[in-house]
Amino acid sequence: MKHLLRLAVAADLVALMTLMLGSWTRINGAGLTCPDWPLCRGHFVPSLGDGTLWEWSHRLLAFTVAPLILALIAVAWRQRRRSRFIGPAMASIAAIFLVQVFLGAETVRLANTPLSVVLHWATAMALIASLSAMAVFAAASGAAEIENAAAPRRQYGLLLVFAATALCAFVTMCIGAYVSSSGAGLACLSIPGCAGNVVVYTAGQYVQMLHRIAAGITLLAAAGSLAIVWAQPASPRVRGAIAIGVALVCVQVLLGLLNVALRLPTDLREAHALNAALLFLAFFIATAFEALDAAPLRAAVAAKSPLQ
Repeated sequence: MKHLLRLAVAADLVALMTLMLGSWTRINGAGLTCPDWPLCRGHFVPSLGDGTLWEWSHRLLAFTVAPLILALIAVAWRQRRRSRFIGPAMASIAAIFLVQVFLGAETVRLANTPLSVVLHWATAMALIASLSAMAVFAAASGAAEIENAAAPRRQYGLLLVFAATALCAFVTMCIGAYVSSSGAGLACLSIPGCAGNVVVYTAGQYVQMLHRIAAGITLLAAAGSLAIVWAQPASPRVRGAIAIGVALVCVQVLLGLLNVALRLPTDLREAHALNAALLFLAFFIATAFEALDAAPLRAAVAAKSPLQ
């Protein structure tokens, strides 16, 4: 399983770098410097002036993800019987990667419309999450997956709580991508209201306030996850991932406030995007850890059931 783990980690890191380089390219206004796909202005290596370097580098890095994922799928296919989770993770990676390739071309064709940017970002994050899950499952294969004897219902409860928190972070991140790509980042310059009003009026103000509401829900969900994970039996790795996620949520709130106060400096916008991706991954990985911890217990309970 070491080869599978290394491939999953490598593909995960390259995919995350590709995502952030794409974000940096768009933030710097270079997202349409290559108006065609897969070539750039009809050439594999175009003139790299006027911001084209960023977009071309983003595409080149994206192309390097493909062989890593193909190798990962080949190894995962051979190892699929070693863990009940590897097969579904492998199928998810393959399907999401194909969709992402299609969306990459469509985003260029649609000239980076806000909706296309959001779909491209969301699919990229789904791919990165799937690769992260594969890395977790490969690392945990053959190891003891649970350290306590919590009841199955409690294990299911924790799993649902963490998954819901990860979903809140994902939705908030996607709304934030729409805010950024639609130019609504400064639609609301006051807090907690918008432009000095509680009631908002323009489309940009509505989406900005929706993002803030989603961020507040994510903060509450993260705080609830932290309280529950320490009140209920859970493994140290689950508690660690949740604690990291909560810390990243706090950082994200601070970055959001600074972006508004400082009028969206480029480096803070990129930091905001990166931190959003990391906090979602923290809660997603916590969910994967909890799934691993709960699986052996459910199997043991099923084996003792009088209906077996």
